[in-house]
Amino acid sequence: MDKLERATKLMMLVVGCVGLLVIYFGFFYLLFTGRSTAATPWYILLSPWVCIFFGLSQKKQLAVIRWFVSKWSRK
Repeated sequence: MDKLERATKLMMLVVGCVGLLVIYFGFFYLLFTGRSTAATPWYILLSPWVCIFFGLSQKKQLAVIRWFVSKWSRK
C-alpha cells in the first residue's frame, strides 16, 4: 500500500474516532441535561462512522459489509 494511502486511512480513522467522541458526548450531554436534540440531524450522528469505515483496510471493509448483509438478510 502506498504511503499516502496509508496516511490517509490513518487520518480517516483518527478523525472518525475523535468525531465519534465529540459528537456523541455532545449529543448525550444535551439529552441528559434536558435540552432539545430535535435540531440534530441524523446524518451528523452517522458521519464519524463513515470516516471510520473508509479508514479500515479493504479486507475489514468487506467483513463489515458481509456482517451488515447477514444482519439484514432473511435466512
